Amino acid sequence: MSLSLTDITLTYPDGDTRLTALDQVSLEVPRGTLTAVVGPSGSGKSSLLAVAATLITPDSGSVTIDGQTTTGLSRGELAELRRHRIGIVFQQPNLLPSLTAAEQLQVMAHIDGRQPRAAQTRARELLDAVGLADQAGRRPHQLSGGQRQRVNIARALMNDPTLLVVDEPTSALDHERGAAVIDLITRLTHERATATVLVTHDRTHLTAVDRITEVHDGRLRPPTTTR
Repeated sequence: MSLSLTDITLTYPDGDTRLTALDQVSLEVPRGTLTAVVGPSGSGKSSLLAVAATLITPDSGSVTIDGQTTTGLSRGELAELRRHRIGIVFQQPNLLPSLTAAEQLQVMAHIDGRQPRAAQTRARELLDAVGLADQAGRRPHQLSGGQRQRVNIARALMNDPTLLVVDEPTSALDHERGAAVIDLITRLTHERATATVLVTHDRTHLTAVDRITEVHDGRLRPPTTTR
């Protein structure tokens, strides 16, 4: 099991009281599987993703990633965990305008202290995996929206994470490109044995994922398998 959330409760200040975003949520995501978390805006799905990615510390409960419990870790230790074990695909690609597709990935390896030649090889391999081998030298303005999202996905995989968290990857794409991106994430999850959590409000493209779970008012329903 690569991701385990156990009895997670998360609250935010709301005037003189606190608003409950997650209410005793538990979720298990094995390696090599993709779990989609669906729900309307404000239901708690983005909070769940942030907790899973260790970007927010819950009020109570435990987060375990690849056998390591995050409780008690310092900010520096959490940053180290994210750098080596977690890949994050943000809703907007946020690519650096001056860098080529390959360089977007190589920056991640540079931050991790990898040798430039190894980083170049890894970047080429991942761009090929997402179908962009022939676009490695192009900058963001030369790429379509779907291509930019593919670079975003490849960048998240650069440091070979065990956990991949994906935030609304199709929100800025049309139906065809959105379906292609979900299919790509599903394929890479199975090929690279990541534990993948994807949050979305759109069920349209989820026929190929392994499990779907719904969150409503901060509470998570038991996952259902899709095959």
